[in-house]
Amino acid sequence: MDPSTRPATRWKPHRCYLRRHIPAELGSWLLDPASLTLRLQQLCCGRFRVRVVSQAWGRPCPDEARALGVDGAGRAIIRQVQLLCDQDPWIFARTVIPAVSLRGRLQRLAHLGSRPLGAMLFADPGMQRGVVELARILPGQALFDEALGHVQQHPPEIWGRRSVFRLAGRPLLVSEIFLPGFPARRERRPLWRAG
Repeated sequence: MDPSTRPATRWKPHRCYLRRHIPAELGSWLLDPASLTLRLQQLCCGRFRVRVVSQAWGRPCPDEARALGVDGAGRAIIRQVQLLCDQDPWIFARTVIPAVSLRGRLQRLAHLGSRPLGAMLFADPGMQRGVVELARILPGQALFDEALGHVQQHPPEIWGRRSVFRLAGRPLLVSEIFLPGFPARRERRPLWRAG
């Protein structure tokens, strides 16, 4: 089936979700405003690394273009990676970087390779992060298949979060999807944070 004809993932601001609607083991992860990369590195007792699944010029999905505030027909670099601990994929991340954001010092975003984007974002003192949106991602949605394309286990649903980040005032959209092998129960933090 053509990805453009599949139902879109429904992203909503995190405040739209009641506590009971979010899986208890993922609540603190989905709502944590800090660097997911850093937290994963702390949880991983083995070798943490980034595996690039794909990176190419393309067009953002309509909901991505709206979130970024850009023309849906505009070009963007679309980067999809897995964050792994040892050989286990824990997170699927999709980053959309509009062409207008790849100017000046931000051109380096097009050449990350296997370096984690999160480390660079959170090291930038001028970085601004928009509202965290959450989604329950279901079979039949294009993002479900993209996230699980290199994973054997296919659960009835997966959860993700996304935010628009701004560097030097220019936007990029980062979506982080928690894969079935993610060991959320190994680490307990308070489920819900105020604000």
